[in-house]
Amino acid sequence: MNFPQVKCPLRLSSPNGFEILAFPCNQFGAQEPGSNSQIKLFACTRFKAEFPIFDKVDVNGPNTAPIYKFLKSSAGGFLGDLVKWNFEKFLVDKNGKVVERYPPTTSPFQIEKDIQKLIAA
Repeated sequence: MNFPQVKCPLRLSSPNGFEILAFPCNQFGAQEPGSNSQIKLFACTRFKAEFPIFDKVDVNGPNTAPIYKFLKSSAGGFLGDLVKWNFEKFLVDKNGKVVERYPPTTSPFQIEKDIQKLIAA
């Protein structure tokens, strides 16, 4: 689970301009079956999420959300164009360029140095 670990890079956010954005998806083992408001309530009460949580989206298939079409076309992954599982991460610079793509098994702790480097640039 990545929600508890997100607090580590979250402390790097504003005023540095770094922002974490969450896009729930129910395409992986039906892990997000609730409504958008239920998902937000769960993340904010159980995990104290302090970052924007957008409405549920598709990240693969014919109904892929435009943001994921862009992210995947900018940075291929282990399965090519497919998002492998929930909590796959994309690091995007202030100009909207995808800098790195991380598999779901990558902890937010592991990408903190990449985030710091990007903020310092």
